[in-house]
Amino acid sequence: MAKRKVHRRARKILDEEPSALVWCGLHKDIPQPPKEVHRAAGKGRLKPGRHWLYYMGLVLAAVIIIPWFLVDKLDELLTSKRARQDLIGRRADREPTTQRADGDRHRPLEPSDDVFDGDWSLTAGQVLLRWYGQSPNPRRLLLLTRDRICLAASPGRRLSPTKADDFDIVTEFTHGEARIHREPGQRHFFLRFTDGSWLNLGRLADSEDADHFLKTVSS
Repeated sequence: MAKRKVHRRARKILDEEPSALVWCGLHKDIPQPPKEVHRAAGKGRLKPGRHWLYYMGLVLAAVIIIPWFLVDKLDELLTSKRARQDLIGRRADREPTTQRADGDRHRPLEPSDDVFDGDWSLTAGQVLLRWYGQSPNPRRLLLLTRDRICLAASPGRRLSPTKADDFDIVTEFTHGEARIHREPGQRHFFLRFTDGSWLNLGRLADSEDADHFLKTVSS
């Protein structure tokens, strides 16, 4: 659960007590926008910033873990090649031909399937184009008040959600401009805007804050 310093900071930047707050984040990478759209938006960052320890971990994995993994897989391949070939042959003899049901062929895209609706010119797309320019960290603090829905972010690459006290509001909407919708029975939710666009913010943080937030939205 968020510490007192998080709530104090929230009250300071909102100038009022939030009805609820919870950390959230994009559940997938931001898709690559068309070059002209990205250029018009200032060619901002589209990927999160990484701490140097992340890159050191990748180097260690490349030097130690990956070679070991490849050697192990090669040994497994050489010792079981014949058995796997026999198994594939038997499966080919008895595997029935399957067809995709007509109802699945043209399944419409659901809001939960992607990061946003796909139109970069609408509200959700414009928010995504500025997402990492406002903060290199993918997490955002969602704040609800009586008349606003606010997204706040910390300027640093590293973030302790329960203790952060340096975040600030990066974008906000009135309840007439956006509303929160969530999948029934799940923490998964997204913002839907009046221009028809929507932004998927994935699952809420697994905490008491999330439980209180969902109760507030449902009431």
